Amino acid sequence: MKKVIVQITSGKGPAECCRVVACVQSMMMKQAHQVGIDLQVLETKHAELKGTLLSTTMLATGSELQSFINEWSGTIQWISQSPYRRYHKRKNWFVGIACFDVDEIPRWNSSDVKLETCRSAGPGGQHVNKVETAVRGTHIPSGLQAIAMDSRSQLENKKRCLSRLQEKFLVWQTSILMNQQHNQWQEHQFLERGNPIKTIRAELRLIGQ
Repeated sequence: MKKVIVQITSGKGPAECCRVVACVQSMMMKQAHQVGIDLQVLETKHAELKGTLLSTTMLATGSELQSFINEWSGTIQWISQSPYRRYHKRKNWFVGIACFDVDEIPRWNSSDVKLETCRSAGPGGQHVNKVETAVRGTHIPSGLQAIAMDSRSQLENKKRCLSRLQEKFLVWQTSILMNQQHNQWQEHQFLERGNPIKTIRAELRLIGQ
């Protein structure tokens, strides 16, 4: 199974662009489900207004990813009235989508993780509090940490802790890769407004209507 990191960003765009990030994420997840691609949200950065996102990072998994990636990777032009400003003349909003092959990112190695057991602080009665079933994991090279205390089974919590830490690791590695790209695609003024990979015409209702 091929794996690809997908990130959608509003760059330095206004609230309308942040709303488009959330809308495009929803559209991509719906399409991915229809074509048998597993698209999992790893991290979202919320903007000030409800229902808006500065950026979102997802992990796409599937045997046939290339056509899906080709369709979405690049600048997305979203044409609609502003949902926040009734008389605003601008109707073109832009977001950027970047895709990174997981195989091109330094690989995850579980041997770099230090696991420690600790007492669970959540509900579950005296048994949970007395037995060290919770597991905290630290990825030594990055300093990233994750904890799992969902189960009374220490073994199950170890599995969940490693899984959560690996997700954080992928987000961290992606951010490093994007910095190496000089962040050009993240900056709104560098988005290729005149050459969008995809144009979407939508009717966005005014917020409050």
